[in-house]
Amino acid sequence: MSYEDRDTYGMYKNRNDGPGPRLMGADTLIGDDVYNQAGEDLGDIKEIMIDTTNGTVSYAVLSFGGVLGIGEKLFAVPWKALKLDPENKRFVLNVDKERLKDAPGFDKDRWPDMADESWVNKINSYYGIKQ
Repeated sequence: MSYEDRDTYGMYKNRNDGPGPRLMGADTLIGDDVYNQAGEDLGDIKEIMIDTTNGTVSYAVLSFGGVLGIGEKLFAVPWKALKLDPENKRFVLNVDKERLKDAPGFDKDRWPDMADESWVNKINSYYGIKQ
């Protein structure tokens, strides 16, 4: 599903005057598909994590694997690792499917402490993001 499909307020209808790929509503991004550069479906965005101390988006929580939510694994992907593909109305993550399977992830009932500095460094390093 794409952000245009969840555009409740019509903010993307007239891209010349309103929000577009540079400024977007967080709620419309929840559920967006994520693909890699090879065109493989990597899952979809379940949540967007905002650092309330500095007002920046830190992570997108990506779901991957499982069937109908069973066996699904969640991943905190640094926001800087995602690129919006406005032509296809989805995000691109530069990681192959096999590497994502081995990425540090978590269960929906056991979220990590995303403010823990060692955890932040581990995630950023895995996705090649420099602080």
